[in-house]
Amino acid sequence: MTVTMIRMPGITGLNKKHNFVLLLRDADVVRAALQQALAEATPEERPGLERAAALVESTAAATETELRARWVRSRLADVGFTGDLTSVAAVRALRKAEPKLSLAAAVQLRGEAVAHAE
Repeated sequence: MTVTMIRMPGITGLNKKHNFVLLLRDADVVRAALQQALAEATPEERPGLERAAALVESTAAATETELRARWVRSRLADVGFTGDLTSVAAVRALRKAEPKLSLAAAVQLRGEAVAHAE
């Protein structure tokens, strides 16, 4: 799964205050590659590939909101934020991690991360 933050200025009504976090699900491609690898695997390779396949399945089953929440937590970790996820400081840290993210988008994404705490 790939998560990318993009701005879409070419769409009518959108400006720099409107950002979107776009989820690109590539689990099907990864799943197919793992199935092929499992089909050709030696007995020694199978346990690791089976574990990888299970991880792909769990990620593929996650909702978009859950994936965005994971992305927010990973971006906060990247800038060393360890504070309260419900705080204003969390929004500031998220915007530090993603400088092009609008305040409104950062607040919304932080809320999703709070709602889907792991």
